[in-house]
Amino acid sequence: MNSILTPILALTAWSLAVWLWMYATRIPAMQKARIEPQSARFPGSLSVLPDGVRQVADNYNHLMEQPTIFYALAVYVHLAGHADALNIGLAWSYVGLRVAHSLVQGTVNLVMARFALFSLSTIALIVITAREVLALV
Repeated sequence: MNSILTPILALTAWSLAVWLWMYATRIPAMQKARIEPQSARFPGSLSVLPDGVRQVADNYNHLMEQPTIFYALAVYVHLAGHADALNIGLAWSYVGLRVAHSLVQGTVNLVMARFALFSLSTIALIVITAREVLALV
């Protein structure tokens, strides 16, 4: 747990868990709505599914967006030899906040709660990035 690479593994595992959650809700909902898989080939074609199903899928997509910055940044920090306790703590904070964001979006989907969690996780990335940029000066 004292490696900055472990939070990468944790967020990857969480992303795959959300993928399972997405299909565990999407497939039955598509069957219930009698949607043929081929008719889901265009973005937005599943907008007829219930909100609870769509919000889990939306969250999975979110886990493929900003976390890519986190993955690259954590690898950079590791390779630069700057994986100190603060950067590792910030990396774990990022992961925890993203998990919380997923749980909020996949269940109650309160936009302001999601925004707060997203903003806090982004601040963690900003702090790590700023520390790395300052280390170059």
